[in-house]
Amino acid sequence: MSGPRISAGWLADPRLQAAMALLADAGHQALIVGGAVRDGLLGLPVRDVDLATDAPPDRVMALAGAVGVRAVPTGFDHGTVTLVLGGRAIEVTTFRRDVETNGRHARVSFSTDVAEDAARRDFTLNALYADGSGHVIDPLGALPDLRAGHVRFVGTPADRIREDHLRILRFFRFTAWYGRPELGPDAEGLAASAAFSAGIETLSRERVGHEMRRLLAAADPAPTVASMAASGVLARALPGADARALAQLVHLEAGLAPDPVRRLAVLGGADAAADLRLTRAEAKRLTALREAGGGPGELGYRLGAEAARDALLVRAAATGGELPPGWQADVERGAVARFPIRAADLQPLAGPKLGRALAEREARWIASGFRLSREQLLA
Repeated sequence: MSGPRISAGWLADPRLQAAMALLADAGHQALIVGGAVRDGLLGLPVRDVDLATDAPPDRVMALAGAVGVRAVPTGFDHGTVTLVLGGRAIEVTTFRRDVETNGRHARVSFSTDVAEDAARRDFTLNALYADGSGHVIDPLGALPDLRAGHVRFVGTPADRIREDHLRILRFFRFTAWYGRPELGPDAEGLAASAAFSAGIETLSRERVGHEMRRLLAAADPAPTVASMAASGVLARALPGADARALAQLVHLEAGLAPDPVRRLAVLGGADAAADLRLTRAEAKRLTALREAGGGPGELGYRLGAEAARDALLVRAAATGGELPPGWQADVERGAVARFPIRAADLQPLAGPKLGRALAEREARWIASGFRLSREQLLA
């Protein structure tokens, strides 16, 4: 089933066109596949472009070698060869059909039929292809789903999930990014995700954390995360999480760029840093956002303007409240304030007495709105 044509500048990249010509000139199909086609049709930015072909991987390697193109067998047994042209890496994967599936370790057979390749993909909106001129090939009739914002599994949802339980989390992530909010998650996909949710616990926490970060980076993941909670999936992915404050946080963010750590701070979780394998920097920031105390000015002084803003957003969302009047000006005032006295100013005090004296004066200075002068603090 043929579809429309993508018109985008990235299609004209000479390195992409050279990679496709390498295959096409030898009589093979060379098709752009998956996310680039999906996002190209939606007018979204496209960063990575992957190719699918009927040429087996050893043939791709031989064709590249014959013309001096570097070819790396990055996933040779599964049909993937990475071509490197002008500093750009382009993955080329042979059409495949599954012979046996076991999570990430599926046993595949190479195919020459694009429809067989499409049938093994996860969601219909990822089973779209395009030739070098941008003409879309739609083997499964997926275009109506893409236009409707309907994120739907290819074939039977239970079969796709049995192949890899990570697809449960991918289902919610794609729903948050591409689904139409008023539709909600696909009913069959939601039911299958709930039924097989225990399988999430068999996944590596790195994979779970990767998907959760990407989900929380959507413009408004709150409705989708609420569905995850209702279906029992959220508890499997992030034990102890509570989705109720997320919608309020998204409302309070008011146009700020999505931030997965800020949003994770209101979701909670018994041990989110370990459960999602956060980096040390992410874990430290998460703790700071959850535990930050004090008013807007003090937070600005202690954390800096951006971290103080995020801490106040998290606090307001978690308590179901609103931000205090003038909070932004208070944060900025605190962020640029500099405590006007130093330890040397309080000599001959030393040790704990010096620490207490400094802390007492700093507290008075903050309470004054950073107005007390050095002389007033030393009086």
